[in-house]
Amino acid sequence: MPIKNILISQPKPIHRSPYDDLVKKYDITVDFRKFFDIEPLPAREFRKARIDLASFTSVIFTSKVAIDHYFRLSEELRFLIPSTMKYFCMNETIANYLNKYIVYRKRKISFADGNVDDLVNLLSKYPEEKYLLPVADSHKNTLSNKLKRKKLKVVKAVSYKIVSSDLTDLGFDYDIVVLFSPSGVKALQENFPNYNSEKSKIAAFGAETCKAVTKAGYKLEIKAPTSEHPSMTMALDTYLKKNEGK
Repeated sequence: MPIKNILISQPKPIHRSPYDDLVKKYDITVDFRKFFDIEPLPAREFRKARIDLASFTSVIFTSKVAIDHYFRLSEELRFLIPSTMKYFCMNETIANYLNKYIVYRKRKISFADGNVDDLVNLLSKYPEEKYLLPVADSHKNTLSNKLKRKKLKVVKAVSYKIVSSDLTDLGFDYDIVVLFSPSGVKALQENFPNYNSEKSKIAAFGAETCKAVTKAGYKLEIKAPTSEHPSMTMALDTYLKKNEGK
């Protein structure tokens, strides 16, 4: 069957969308819908974990959301972050986001190339540090497990929650749904327990998302990034080209 409409499980871009070219090229409809929301973990709940923010010398950030909630909790708990605190980020974009809260100094901020193993190698150069890792309630253990295997001192701190959005109004008459995280897969399961991935194809971005799709029992039709398709738009373009006119 020819592809007529695609659902992107992300908020609609404010400016030009990278999917606009696909809309014009294949005369399709592309809709955007956020599949989950981020909710702050209240300070009173954070205290139950008995994590002393003052006992850490470094913080690891894997997302901008983690940065927001670390500084939010620090303020709510009246923890004055010392000027000696070091910050290690997954990539440069996340590191630059720290400008929102602190004065950016290279001696305090380091970042990897966006790869988990590269981040682990970076952190391994500082085995004396005591690392705090702010995470969501439904986080993956990939990074923390690798750090522990390196004998690094790291503590996960659940700082925010990921809550599935109500998507039942969609009706789900889409030919392709594009997912970008395991949380998106979870939202799809919760909102549409009878979802048929044979009828409505699934595209997934990222290794963890692909694993979550398979684990949920869905058929994974399109995946990215790959050496051939480093972006989701490129993967969709190839798929649409193959299915054009069918």
